[in-house]
Amino acid sequence: MSPRTIPRRRPARRLPATLAGATAGVLVVGLAAMPAHAESGTDGPSGPSGPIGTVARTVGDARFEPGPCPRTADPIPDLARARCGTLTVPENRSRTDGPKWPKGPKESKGPNESKESKGSKEPRAHEGRKITLAVAIMPAESSRPAPDPIVWFAGGPGDDAVSEIPMALAGDLNRDRDVIFMSQRGTYSADPVLTCPNIDEFNARALGLVSNARSTGRLHVEATRACRDRVDGLGADRSAYNDIESSADYDALRKTLGVKKWNVFGISYGTHLALNYMRLHPKGIRSVGIDGVLPPSLGGGAVTWKAAREGFDGLFKACAEQPACNTRYPNLKATFLRLVSELEANPITTTVTVPVHPEPVKVVLDGGNLVAWLTSATHVAAGVPRSLDELAHGNPQRIAEQLAGGKYSPQAIGRVAHGLVYGVFCSQWTPYESRSDIIRGGRRAFPSFPRSMLANAPQLAWLHDDCRAWDVPPAPPWIRDVTRSDIPTLALSGGFDAQTAPSNGAYVARTLSRSHAVTVPYVAHVVFADSQCAQTITNSFFADPAAPDTRCLAGLQPPQFETAP
Repeated sequence: MSPRTIPRRRPARRLPATLAGATAGVLVVGLAAMPAHAESGTDGPSGPSGPIGTVARTVGDARFEPGPCPRTADPIPDLARARCGTLTVPENRSRTDGPKWPKGPKESKGPNESKESKGSKEPRAHEGRKITLAVAIMPAESSRPAPDPIVWFAGGPGDDAVSEIPMALAGDLNRDRDVIFMSQRGTYSADPVLTCPNIDEFNARALGLVSNARSTGRLHVEATRACRDRVDGLGADRSAYNDIESSADYDALRKTLGVKKWNVFGISYGTHLALNYMRLHPKGIRSVGIDGVLPPSLGGGAVTWKAAREGFDGLFKACAEQPACNTRYPNLKATFLRLVSELEANPITTTVTVPVHPEPVKVVLDGGNLVAWLTSATHVAAGVPRSLDELAHGNPQRIAEQLAGGKYSPQAIGRVAHGLVYGVFCSQWTPYESRSDIIRGGRRAFPSFPRSMLANAPQLAWLHDDCRAWDVPPAPPWIRDVTRSDIPTLALSGGFDAQTAPSNGAYVARTLSRSHAVTVPYVAHVVFADSQCAQTITNSFFADPAAPDTRCLAGLQPPQFETAP
């Protein structure tokens, strides 16, 4: 799940799906890899054949080849010291006359198990189309790195892992271990690239439309159909972009790199993928960190409504407990709920100026757009009470400018792999959640919201209509099972997270017998990006998965909320 409107507070933070960098198409080439002179390699970060990522290797029908670092949408200077290459894998490992899914996994076992569960065995692949995934390995800062690297699972779905290198390094994730980044299938540095700029451009223009109007929905689906046609024109198999295939890609990467054991760190949608990866391919996993938890068993609109409620309530409570904020903006939650209902009934239309756009931008501020704004604005929580107060007094400019600034930013166009987005949503979510389920989830979270809003959960507008147009078969029902495992796991959540509910960490921890569920207060979605405390906890967990150091939580303070004169 991805914030899509509010600018970043610091260069390294991640606002997935929009703010990955500057102009697309910049080619950044790292150090040339060593020649592919051997077919065997090390079982650790270094060995007789050199560091991981320097030796070509084929395992089954997957092949890793050292090579130049991938293109990135923005310059990433740290790639100059990366070891890079590509992983080539089958696009659809089980396709003959049609999609055939592997059987469901048995309960995942921990890092000491010597054999894979029966469910982790892949079906025999059909010889056919191959796809290529970019790999970049950032070396550890330590001169004596630990033998088990960390592999990074990007968010989205549809974000490119390589673009998230700055965030990982800003949090010192590579202090003691190499960190491996591989572009998930379809993403910006993969081949094929299943981005659809037309959807991003429509989402910007749609700010000038009534968000829940049926006419807006029809245009939304037209953009989705155009994306589907683009993906088909590239020859891609739309049914092959999902957690099952991506999990197999990472298992193939570990084997072709010659890594016996590694650690997984997933953010946002990457937690969804990590929880399925733990079930499907448990062998070789030492520990798992997940930040901004999105359980596959809950994926869909209902949990998104729940997340919005929990994140909003966390922010409103922090304001109420801060005397200056509560005095200046009393009953902030009630003000917000009232504004949503009023604007849904009588939207406000305004015009704002966006630096990157040559002409003024029309913004319709209705109930749906106000909820969408606050879902992302939790990342800049200090200004939220003032913005809502200005709106309540007839001034929508601050909120409208933030909405337009995010949607029209160059970083919001052409970065997200919508082919992977819909591949996951339409095979793993919508077949197992009805529109009525979403409406009931919205009603539970926000009983006062007009019914016109409830079918379009935050970040998931017109999802069922889009998926009917995308037209992929459902994943097997076991994809919605909870993950049961004794692999050591750290589940991190943010108290202001309005995108993946803070309570999701405790939810997944119930069936992970060696887990630690930690909520970092006063921080929004993906706490590793914004909180030094979260970074300390994460790094201490990978050092000792049995005892993460959470002492820093005791000293955390809420933001100093802005108060207007």
